[in-house]
Amino acid sequence: MDFDSLTVEPIELRMISPSKFPVRYAGGEDTAAMADLKESIKRHGLLHPILVRPLEHGFEIVAGHRRFAACRSLHQRFISCRICEFGDREAFEIQISENLQRKTMDPLEEAEAYQRYVTEFGWGGVTDLSRRIGKSEEYVSHRMQLLRLPDSAKSHVTAKNMNVSQALELVGAPESAEEMAEDVVRNKLTVKQIRKLKAEMDEGTVARRRKDSKSRETQITKKGILTLKIALSRMDDLVDAAHGTDPYERAAMIEFLMDMRRRIHSMIDEAIRFEKNRPKRRV
Repeated sequence: MDFDSLTVEPIELRMISPSKFPVRYAGGEDTAAMADLKESIKRHGLLHPILVRPLEHGFEIVAGHRRFAACRSLHQRFISCRICEFGDREAFEIQISENLQRKTMDPLEEAEAYQRYVTEFGWGGVTDLSRRIGKSEEYVSHRMQLLRLPDSAKSHVTAKNMNVSQALELVGAPESAEEMAEDVVRNKLTVKQIRKLKAEMDEGTVARRRKDSKSRETQITKKGILTLKIALSRMDDLVDAAHGTDPYERAAMIEFLMDMRRRIHSMIDEAIRFEKNRPKRRV
């Protein structure tokens, strides 16, 4: 539907309420982006009217919550609106689409909106939703998988310390996703490195799972092994990078790095042997 063809009318802000199905987290009025929006409105007025739907008493915002919040904080009495009749489902879809176009939703806000549409409201499946908002089924389902992450990992996604591709690799990880998330952020691991680490951890999970696997001593050893594996993955990247260096120095550089890699690998084997054979207190 072409909303630009709708007549623009001024409506008192007190007659307008936020959506009862918000797709973004509350807050954010004091951000730099909000400050810029308020300055623009003060200088040029509201360039893009908000979209509302009529209620029995007053109106409800369908699109334009930030513009509404900016005008309210500027103590404006009226705001320019386009009015149109929408059902709950269509209003929710328009909210999602507008925020996707403006790129104002973070990945977890998207995930929660998709989850509510499919599960809480039961308005359709992933296939139906993806078609209505112009995204692929894979895109929608991948976003929804982010909700399976522990809160600490989610916080890294929200803070943009970890991107969606990295976060998705942690879903269903063989070890604690919380610990892995910290390692990903601290060591700036790539998706390739995360996958390699997961494969190595998955191979050793069954062998390492003993009665004392939750003991403090075992956790220390496991973290040491994990640290060495991360270093080994980093070394592989350096070896790859060395192939692009000056031919005169390349051979010596690669030989040095491969020697370092062998040492790290030897340390990993030694740490695994230590964990296997170390004295353990009888319970």
